[in-house]
Amino acid sequence: MKMGTWARLLLAAAPLLAGCGNFWQSPTGGSGSGGCTTNCSTATSGNFYILNAGSTPQVVGDSIVSGTLTAISGSPWAVESVPYAMAMAPNGNFLIVSTISGVYAYPISGGKLGTATVVSTDQAYAIQVDATNSWLVEAIPGTSGVVVGAVPINSTTGADNGSEVPPAQFAVANAALQQNKMVISPDNSKIFIALGTGGTLVVPFNATAPLPAGTVAITIPVVTTGGSALSVAVDPSTTPRLFYIGETLAGNAGASGGLRAFNYSSLGSGTLTQATGSPIATGELAPTFILPVSTPDYVYVANGDGLSAGNIAGFAITAASGPSYSIAAGSTIAVGVQPLGLAEDSTGAFVLEVGSAGSPYFDSFTFDATTTGKLDTQITSTTAADSIAIVAAP
Repeated sequence: MKMGTWARLLLAAAPLLAGCGNFWQSPTGGSGSGGCTTNCSTATSGNFYILNAGSTPQVVGDSIVSGTLTAISGSPWAVESVPYAMAMAPNGNFLIVSTISGVYAYPISGGKLGTATVVSTDQAYAIQVDATNSWLVEAIPGTSGVVVGAVPINSTTGADNGSEVPPAQFAVANAALQQNKMVISPDNSKIFIALGTGGTLVVPFNATAPLPAGTVAITIPVVTTGGSALSVAVDPSTTPRLFYIGETLAGNAGASGGLRAFNYSSLGSGTLTQATGSPIATGELAPTFILPVSTPDYVYVANGDGLSAGNIAGFAITAASGPSYSIAAGSTIAVGVQPLGLAEDSTGAFVLEVGSAGSPYFDSFTFDATTTGKLDTQITSTTAADSIAIVAAP
């Protein structure tokens, strides 16, 4: 697809690619003083990967080994050009990175990234790999909305595996496609895309025949005039209960950022229903990333205003009778300026965060042993960074 002139998107008041350098390769880091559910001095995580958008774009691979941040052999790996987004294959076999010059697949062996291959020449602002590991889904800015494409890929290497299906174009007024803010539901049937002031687009998906002609999507408008949909997420279960939207001006009285939680089953009913307590204020202007986790039953939101320290706000999810749910505020923990990405590692012990505009630039947390949902700081890095995304190996 031929794309227009590339421009960097803004998230709230700060540039998405703000920063002043490249991410670390293997710092020592410091340990926080909070409690742990495991022995912090011996805690070990699964592998995770950080996308840097500095003067030398790269993917950095790390894990936490016995309480120390440790580089994966061969890290960092060069990225072809200025990056937009990153996605991990659900089977962990490959990593996908989209850039200004196209989309690239990196096969993974023993945590180490192999040689990148071109999957698509599209300038995709957001990408995901479907649950079958056989489709790369792209979201690309359109002249009056968004273009969604599906490229068949090899489920072992991520390499291009045939011709892209005809892309679907969706007209959405005031759409401003957010970088790295698209998810596919775990049941592989819905694509959620954050479109800024244009709201949130929900597109049907089918791995057997992706994006057939005549695909009809729905648009969820922002809750407050002048607000902007910055982030999306879906419960991790293969039978999702809720999906989430992070918006500016969606907090109490519309004065701050807010989290909206909707019943997933209501998508097919014609009338969307929200969890009790939704929308709920997140504590900062811009909810830039949403991470639901299963244990504890919480959803975490990275927030910032682009000017001062941000936070991660936790919210408890409670099931009521029938398909009803409620959402309530839990604890909040400070992070650096403009947090942009969250991930839960494969062991389920760590929550990881990266940001582009202020120290610390990387945070790792464990779950408090006493207070449900509370995060305790572990390793952090104050090394100047330009990190825009983080994903964890399954």
